[in-house]
Amino acid sequence: MASGMESDEGGETKGSMWVLEQKLDQPMDEEAGRLKNMYREKKFSAILLLRLAFQSLGVVYGDLGTSPLYVFYNTFPHGIDDPEDVIGALSLIIYSLTLIPLLKYVFIVCRANDNGQGGTFALYSLLCRHAKVKTIPNQHRTDEELTTYSRTTFHEHSFAAKTKKWLEADAFRRNSLLMLVLIGTCMVIGDGILTPAISVLSASGGIKVDHPKMSNDVVVLMAVFILVGLFSMQHYGTDKVGWLFAPIVLIWFIMIGGIGIFNIYKYDSSVLKAFSPLYIYRYLKRGKKKGWTSLGGIMLSITGTEALFADLAHFPVSAIQLAFTVVVFPCLLLAYSGQAAYLMENRDHVQDAFYRSIPDKVYWPVFIIATLAAIVASQATISATFSIIKQALALGCFPRVKVVHTSKKFLGQIYIPDINWILMGLCIAVTAGFRNQSQIGNAYGTAVVIVMLVTTLLMILIMLLVWHCHWILVLLFTFFSLLVECTYFSAVLFKVDQGGWVPLVIAAAFLVIMYVWHYGTVKRYEFEMHSKVSMAWILGLGPSLGLVRVPGIGLVYTELASGVPHIFSHFVTNLPAIHSVVVFVCVKYLPVYTVPEEERFLVKRIGPKSFHMFRCVARFGYKDLHKKDDEFEKKLFDNLFMFVRLESMMEGCSDSDEYSLYGQQTQRSREYLLKDNGETSTSNLDLTVSSVDSIVPARSPVHGNNTMTSSGRESSHTEVDELEFLSGCRDAGVVHILGNTVVRARRESRIYKKIAIDYIYAFLRKICRENSVIFNVPHESLLNVGQVFFV
Repeated sequence: MASGMESDEGGETKGSMWVLEQKLDQPMDEEAGRLKNMYREKKFSAILLLRLAFQSLGVVYGDLGTSPLYVFYNTFPHGIDDPEDVIGALSLIIYSLTLIPLLKYVFIVCRANDNGQGGTFALYSLLCRHAKVKTIPNQHRTDEELTTYSRTTFHEHSFAAKTKKWLEADAFRRNSLLMLVLIGTCMVIGDGILTPAISVLSASGGIKVDHPKMSNDVVVLMAVFILVGLFSMQHYGTDKVGWLFAPIVLIWFIMIGGIGIFNIYKYDSSVLKAFSPLYIYRYLKRGKKKGWTSLGGIMLSITGTEALFADLAHFPVSAIQLAFTVVVFPCLLLAYSGQAAYLMENRDHVQDAFYRSIPDKVYWPVFIIATLAAIVASQATISATFSIIKQALALGCFPRVKVVHTSKKFLGQIYIPDINWILMGLCIAVTAGFRNQSQIGNAYGTAVVIVMLVTTLLMILIMLLVWHCHWILVLLFTFFSLLVECTYFSAVLFKVDQGGWVPLVIAAAFLVIMYVWHYGTVKRYEFEMHSKVSMAWILGLGPSLGLVRVPGIGLVYTELASGVPHIFSHFVTNLPAIHSVVVFVCVKYLPVYTVPEEERFLVKRIGPKSFHMFRCVARFGYKDLHKKDDEFEKKLFDNLFMFVRLESMMEGCSDSDEYSLYGQQTQRSREYLLKDNGETSTSNLDLTVSSVDSIVPARSPVHGNNTMTSSGRESSHTEVDELEFLSGCRDAGVVHILGNTVVRARRESRIYKKIAIDYIYAFLRKICRENSVIFNVPHESLLNVGQVFFV
């Protein structure tokens, strides 16, 4: 056996040497060919970048691109008094687009992505990796060894280290950070309701320009019909029609840019003086309170910027930057300048400024493309809403809902049926209830500006803890961002009673749901942590665990990544038998966007070998989907069998470099085991539980002249025996044991806590998906163990 392995190793070595000799024998003139290939790769990279920039138009910029449909009407809902007001409003639009989307988001915030993932939860995940701010403490140091668990280090006396200590020191600060993230998330959900409403209604309203006698009810009905069709098609995903999005949005930008140039040339080129910020001062001074409140309408010119960051997933930052600076930014400036030029001579047409400024010959093509662009913009926001709810779900901040993968190619394309129909109902209610763009615009502006404020506050921490920026740079970023955003926020406050209350009510409802669910999840985890079974109690039961061991494998699902859960003692003390093999399965989500498949499972042994007890921790990122298939159970057993092989190899092989490496991992894992229950056992029983912290490929530890010792041969027989035993138990049957933990508020609890736990949380638990459905557990193989605890 040893010689055979040596010959294999030798053959592999000879093969490697042969390849090396072949490389050394290559003529030197091939260097030129290599340089040519490098040049081609660079050229290909440039072409690929252009292609990605083109595709990003359809996914990222649809919402921002459709803003010209409704900005001027929402800025001047009661008409234009002075032509100079148009130039002042245009100047505000120009500098808002420059400061917020261009400088802040495209060139600063987009760099704060989590391995390409954007949105408020991506920023929160970055912070969770750089500071201990996660409210569910289920992380272990082995999680930090993941290839996707990237984080930077800093000097312990640096300003970043002081900020980290300040943030970690107080539970109130950690909870405040979470609350800030949840508020931002709820406002993004509000965007998912308001963007389709205002975009589709504004696009549909254009038909009244050609048919002035048409009733507004017909326009609203047409918008509702389009919205129902849009939400009904969500389960197909965007994979099949996504290739259409980029051409539609590109044609849209070219059209509005071209119409803008035409209008500037035809009506009034003097509007270009709006590039001077002096006109902003004159506008606000002349308009006073009316001019100040009109900022709520001007702010709509930068709506879609927050969706830009949330939809970052599939495109590199360089492609986003290229698309914005080359296509989006100049076309938007031309579009707004063209509308302003038209309004200088047609002030009474402000209600339909966009459609009335279109030349008659291209009216219908523009109307069709505008409607399609509004649908694309709505789709991008709906997709962003699904994505951020999936992230919230993974981090324990949202009730368990069904998540469906709509694409085999792209991991991020998902569909959440329950949320989809809720969004549709609320979107139709907003559209049919308000019936005009002005009030929906007020609501939309409120949601957008709050998301931007949340992003700014999170970016302050990102710049300090992740980027390690100098505090002066952080101060400058904070000052200019808050100066613009707080100005807009103060303006939208004046319009709370004119529709601005809608996103606040929607956000408040979702915030209550998310915070109560998270609170209940944290309390359940704390109960599990405090009531877990001691290792001494397990060892005291003996190999039979004080019960009859029947053939089969019992998979005990628990939220604990360490220790034996209380549910197991409940099971042991109430039932007369237990399975021959017990595996504690913990499915946990980490603050990373994904966990590579080969690093997903951690397997270790609990107690001596004769107990046949194991732990398996399955780790997922917030973008990973725990699919409903049989692969999970298969992979779990594959990793369990691999662990037994590796454990036996480490115990039975003579010393070698390879074995030394495994030995270090084994020692680390033994320390992990002893800390597993928060105690160090002093028992004389066999506690040599070799384990590894991650599953690595099984390779032969035999090199050169090393040969297998007698103890190695014995461990090999032991390995074969245990593998046969595990296989036999699996064939005998697998039973899934789930804990059904019921949370109740204590009798002496305050009234708000009783409402939150006994009514809201209990209701959410009743309507959300069961764990057995998520884990795809067959009904005949399911065993529920109930327990009640009070908080």
